[in-house]
Amino acid sequence: MNKKNLLLLVEKWKLPLLILLAGLALMLIPASEKPKDAVPTAQEALAELLSKTQGVGKTQVLISESGVVVACSGASNASVRLDMIRAVSAYTGFGSDKIIILKLRN
Repeated sequence: MNKKNLLLLVEKWKLPLLILLAGLALMLIPASEKPKDAVPTAQEALAELLSKTQGVGKTQVLISESGVVVACSGASNASVRLDMIRAVSAYTGFGSDKIIILKLRN
């Protein structure tokens, strides 16, 4: 392939190549955070709601097919645990025997 044919080929495919390179460059840029309009998962929504409840404190939630585990800093209080079990049961449909409340380490 001579120089003239190579220049014609590059000229013909210049725009698609530029678009391809721009796409590859955008794919390499890491996403820094969740989009603001992203819908929270069930775990995130439940953890946020529980953490805003009086006495619960910092909260982490894990929901599986067989039950729910909630770890929070206010779990040492019996009335807080009962309120959490009721809220989790209402939200997930799991019975109290499938909900575990744990004390979160400081």
